[in-house]
Amino acid sequence: MAAKEKTEKTCEKCENCSHREKMRPEKEYKELMNRLKRIEGQIRGIEGMLEHNAYCPDILIQCSAVSSALNSFNKVLLANHIRTCVVQQIREGDDQTIDELLNVLQKLMK
Repeated sequence: MAAKEKTEKTCEKCENCSHREKMRPEKEYKELMNRLKRIEGQIRGIEGMLEHNAYCPDILIQCSAVSSALNSFNKVLLANHIRTCVVQQIREGDDQTIDELLNVLQKLMK
């Protein structure tokens, strides 16, 4: 299922993206989706805790775990992006990709 790494295309699903797509290898896609599904489950667990009047520190600990899981997801996705998209674009002579990467890193490090 490893298709072309990147294609330009209009995104009709959202307003906050660059309107570019990346076809990921099936293994990468499944690993990222599994991480997101676990995070989604953690969020539902926090909702349940709130609905059942759990003690604030208990909820905060779970929120911290979700933050850590999202940070881990970001690290994996960023590493994949650098190894594939960034390297490919630089090889193609697209130096703008460096500015894009720096912009993303600044946003991630807020």
